[in-house]
Amino acid sequence: MFKKFFFIITFIFSLTLNTYAFADGSIVGTVKYDGPLPSARLIHMDADPICYAVNKGNTHTQAIVVGDNNTLSDAFVYIKNGLTKTDYPAPPQDVVINQGGCNYTPHIIGVMAGQKVKFLNPDGTLHNVHGLCQINPEFNESMPDFRKELEITFNKPEFMFQVQCDVHPWMKAWIAVMSHPFFTVTGSDGKFEIKNIPAGTYTIEAWHEKLESQTATVTVTDNSSQKIDFTFSEPK
Repeated sequence: MFKKFFFIITFIFSLTLNTYAFADGSIVGTVKYDGPLPSARLIHMDADPICYAVNKGNTHTQAIVVGDNNTLSDAFVYIKNGLTKTDYPAPPQDVVINQGGCNYTPHIIGVMAGQKVKFLNPDGTLHNVHGLCQINPEFNESMPDFRKELEITFNKPEFMFQVQCDVHPWMKAWIAVMSHPFFTVTGSDGKFEIKNIPAGTYTIEAWHEKLESQTATVTVTDNSSQKIDFTFSEPK
């Protein structure tokens, strides 16, 4: 009886170590933009009366979106090199891209290989989702007003390909299919945090669709939080 009890305790302790031993490191920081912003481009929503009505007129867009203190949105920050583990399982939850208002929200996403991406169409108008993949199969799926959801699974890692709506040419998004979970996208505050990183030395990259990517090297130790900031300059 004692041996059986000891085995159970040892097994539980082993599971605990496997779960948490390499889950203590993190990388945090802020991404900023330095320079004049390009002129905002007018989107002619009146090409589709439903899009025009939802947005209450035509709107402007900027590929470079900054918040207070020049913080930069939509920067994709991830571990580019240094990981030794390669068999990270895909999480069970879907990643959702909403086409509401005739725009893709979010504009930039990261998803793991094997994880589902769900596209929603709440607008009551025709969209089509055209994924310009190079490694995964390219796809082009029509979403009439009655088709409210579309699920796509990317089975192979592929960094940053564009998704567009051929009906509404201003609708564009970017998807990174990753082999690991250590990535994030900045919001309007420009801040990012990547958690549960195994101890090691890594190359971190900050990617933006209109700006030149930046990299930095950082060493993560157990029970530590390493800080690194990125500042992008105006596009050449």
